[in-house]
Formats: sequence, C-alpha cells, structure tokens
Amino acid sequence: MCTGAQAQTPDSTDRRRPPADSLATARSRMMADSMLQSNDSLFYTRFKQNMYKRRLTRQLYDALFRDVYNSRSRTGEVSTIDANPFAEFEGRVIGTIHIRRLDVFGQSVYDTLRQSRNWVERVASSLHANTREGIIRRSFLLIREGDLVDPDVLKDNERLLRTTPIFHDARILVVPRPGSRQFVDVYVITQDVWSLLPGGGFGGLNNFSIELDQRNFRGVAHQLYNRFSYNTTRPGQKVEYQGRYAIPYVNILGVRTFLTAQADFIYLRDIKQMSFKLYRPFITPDTKYAGSLELNNTRLNSRYFDERDSARFVGLNYNFLDIWIGRAFRVNWGGSDALTRNRLVIAGRVTRYEYLDRPPVTADSNQLYQNSRTALFSVGYSQRRYVRDVLIYGFGRTEDVPIGSLVSFVGGIDNAELGERLYTGFNFSRGQYLRNIGYLYGLVNVGGYYRSAKVEQGVFSVIGNYFSPLHKTTWGNMRHFLNVRLTYGTHRFNNEFIMLSGREGIGINNDALRGTKRLLIGYENVLFSKLDVAGFRVAIVTFANFGLVSYPNRLLVQSPLYQAYGIGFRFRNENLAFNSFQFRLAYYPNIPNNRNEIRYNFEGISGLRFRDFDIAAPEIVPFR
Repeated sequence: MCTGAQAQTPDSTDRRRPPADSLATARSRMMADSMLQSNDSLFYTRFKQNMYKRRLTRQLYDALFRDVYNSRSRTGEVSTIDANPFAEFEGRVIGTIHIRRLDVFGQSVYDTLRQSRNWVERVASSLHANTREGIIRRSFLLIREGDLVDPDVLKDNERLLRTTPIFHDARILVVPRPGSRQFVDVYVITQDVWSLLPGGGFGGLNNFSIELDQRNFRGVAHQLYNRFSYNTTRPGQKVEYQGRYAIPYVNILGVRTFLTAQADFIYLRDIKQMSFKLYRPFITPDTKYAGSLELNNTRLNSRYFDERDSARFVGLNYNFLDIWIGRAFRVNWGGSDALTRNRLVIAGRVTRYEYLDRPPVTADSNQLYQNSRTALFSVGYSQRRYVRDVLIYGFGRTEDVPIGSLVSFVGGIDNAELGERLYTGFNFSRGQYLRNIGYLYGLVNVGGYYRSAKVEQGVFSVIGNYFSPLHKTTWGNMRHFLNVRLTYGTHRFNNEFIMLSGREGIGINNDALRGTKRLLIGYENVLFSKLDVAGFRVAIVTFANFGLVSYPNRLLVQSPLYQAYGIGFRFRNENLAFNSFQFRLAYYPNIPNNRNEIRYNFEGISGLRFRDFDIAAPEIVPFR
C-alpha cells in the first residue's frame, strides 16, 4: 500500500531522500498502485468482446457496464493492513496542513490523477458542493499546525473521516519538508459522497409521496431529511410528514467540541414524535469526555398480544428524558502501547419515562408502561485498535475493522411506579484477526432487575460474528460470513417477547415466530463480482438461515427448526450516500401453519457496521 513519501528522522539524515522526492514520489506511488492492479480477467475480457460484436449490444454495454479494473475498489490498495504509515514521522513538527478535496466521481484517494469516465460523472461532480475546506479544518481534524506528529492520532483522524457519512473515503499523507529535518507537511485528501437523494412514489393524485435526503447541505456538513406523503385511499390520517436536521461536530467559537446536534419531527399515522438530541461519543481512544442529552415527546399505537393471542393496539403518550456523561482515564495494563490505547471509563446515566396516556398498569398487566426514573452507573475497561481492510461490508471503500476487547459492569436503581428495584449487568466482548483464519468477534451480555430477592426482566445473550479471509476466484473476490445469536429471557413482563422473523431473524414476517428464547444462525457467501452496472458494484449472495424460538414452558431445542435458503444480488455505488439495493429470492420450507413458500423482494438495505469496543452510556441489556 502506498504510504506517502519515505520519512527522514532526526537521527538518520544520511538516509534522507533528495528534497524533490516528496509529494511527487507519493503521487507516483499512488499511480503505480493503480497501474499494477489493472490486470483484466479472461472472463471479463471475453464478455466485453462478445458484447462489442454488434452495435446494439455495444451501446448497451457502454451504457450499463464499466470496466471494474478502472474502479477504485481493489484489495491491493490496502495490502499492509497492520502498518501505521505515520510511525516513522513520530515527534516531527507539523508545518502546513493542505486540504485536497476530490470530485465525487472519477478520482480516488489512492489515485488523485484519475479522471471521470464520462460526461455524466463530470456533470454530477460539478453539481455537488464539496465539503468546505474550513469545515474540514475546524470540525473534522484532530491536528493543528505546530503539533507534534502522533501516529495514533493521525490514524484515528483518517478513520474518523472515513466513518463520517458525508465522506466516501479519506487519506492522510505526511511528507518531509524539503531542506528541513524537523518539519513535515500533512496532506488531507477527502472525497465526498453524492449527498442529495431525491425519492418518492406516485400512485395517482390521491396517493403519492415526495422524499428529499440531503446529507451535506451546501458543503457545511449539515444533514437535512424531509418526507411528505398523501394518501386518501387508506382510513385515518391522510397526510404524513417526517423530518430531521442534524449538525455533526458542532464548532463553538473555534473550539472543536465533536458534539452532534439533531432534531426530529415525525407525524405519521402510528407514531408522532418531537425530539432533540445533543451527543458526543468516545470517537477515539484519546477522547476524555463523552455524553448526551435527549428530550422527546412520543405518541404511538403500540402493538401487543392479548390473552387470546390476538394482535391489538394500545395508544401511548409519554415524555422521555435521557442524560449521561462519561470520563475516560488512561491505564497502563496489558502491553507496551497500553498507555495510549487502553482506557478505564466511568459513566453515569439518568433516564425518566412519564406517561400522559396509557392503558391501566397493574402488577400483572401492562408493566412496560410504568412511570419510572432510572439511575445507572458503569465501570468499564476498553482496549481498541483498528485495522484497515476492504470488501467486507463495503464494496471497495477502505473499512476500519475494530480489534480489541471490552468489559464493563453496570449497576443502578430503577425507581419504578410498581416499586423500587435494583439493576446489575455485565458485558464482555472481544474481536481479533486470526492468522489465515479470518476475523472473529464475540459478545456476552447478562443483566436483570432484582426486587425482594427475585429476578425481573432478566436476559442472557451471546453474539458471535465471523468472516473469512478474502478468497480470489475467477469470478471475483469472495468471503464467507457466519453469525450466531442466542437470547434467553427470564421472568419477563407479559407481552414482552422477541421475534425470529424480520431482517434480524430468518427474513420472513410472521407473528407466530415469537417467544422469550431464541437461537439464530445465519450463513452467507458473498461474491464481490467483477460486474459494475451503471456505476453500481454487484455482489452475489447465497445464504442459509436457521432459527429456534420458544416460550419458558418449552425447551428451546424442542422447538421446530425454521429455515430459509436463497440467493440475492446486492447493488451499491460507494460514491452515493443512500443505501445498497438488494434483490432476494428465498425458500422457506416450514414457516408456521406447515407451509412452504418461495418469496422474493427488492429493497434498500442499510449499511452494516462493525461492533466497536468504545464504551458508551450505561445501558440495560437489550431484550432483542
């Protein structure tokens, strides 16, 4: 992988490169990276030749397909994934910070000289307002001119830019200043995503919707979402609206606060909500303070199942308050670099639910709708680093895979309407690359309330995720994914259950697939193919899902084994802000009522994210 020009160090001036071999060297290496990996496959070449034999098919090919080897998504771009390219510059003084903002389409942070392939991309790039240079400097950089080079801070800053939704990719280069043993210059290269996404649907003047999602309003990084719909064909509310405005990493009087402010207004048929949230996570291991403040009023129709197992709705109206703050301390446990990466985190949290409208609450019914004030306190130990890789959840962009571990203890008091009770919880997680085997992640959660020496709303859960190394095939690069999720609920309130259906289950919606215990095993084989359809990369997915679900009166292993098998095609353009699209064909041999079905759907899917090892707000172990 290209890491920029080679560094000089104060004690090795005899090995210094000539001053001219600086930025030019970095650029030439980026071009070499691109050229060395532009070998076409025999399959793709023959396909292109066959399409070019006739005028009509040639025009169709030019309109829909793109030579994948001219795209930026190649595994070789991140070949030395464990290396920190800034280590050799440690202790040098940062002179000038240069910001280079690339076009949305055509260019790449690994090859800034690449050009757009057609006039459509050039026009689209010209219509997009790139994130302003001042916004990048004030809100997204962890460094300033005059700072000493800290390799971990620069690597964290690169990751921070890449994980921010407005950026497609980012890269930081450190270049020795010609004629100086002390100073280096820093080049920050960013590439935005296409941030404007219009949408909607039209079924006539009495049934239509309009949607506008702007992820980077006028280049100032503000996010604006609006959706309006009108439908007179259904009973009840005819007009619906949903809006959000978010300002990431608010800068106050030149101070980088890394606070994000977000306001939501929802006016839908089954939910109406006004909310405001101000939050700051532990974005890097060096972040000392984190916290959030959230206020909202919510009115909704909540679904539950009555004593005859029939779905019913109940109207709710409540105010919600949530405040938490955390402090991280450096600890020197577990290795030579533990002082800079490992943290002990202490945090406190207060939440309050105040119901204005609800069904009657008794000790035997509707306990979920109690007025409550909960105070939680947590102590946790976090060890985290990040490794760069590609073609995992993304379709070619650089992905930062967290490695490390986390252990935390949570305790508190729930001053609920039906009586005060104590809460304790524990969680442990670890993720690591295993040499020649792949990446393995595990999470164990256990928690519950205690009142009169009895457990209430207890939960035990285990989550395991694995993905294999990248395998090269004639058709493209391939990975295997395996996900396991076990959840056990004990002494849960009435009408509390978890589902085996939906996206987090076997992929089908069915009210019979519910209980208080669940085991879900999912396997996927993802082939990142060589096809590029109208700028969208194509991944071919084959999958198999297996699930068990039951209530306390029956052992989980005695439940029917529900299954799903199928194939899917995912499409994504990494330069666009909106979700991936997926066409999925699935066979269900034994869904409830002893039926087997073949179902298909075409839907947008949100981008998957890695589970990190940063400690956030103290929380109740979720029952889901």
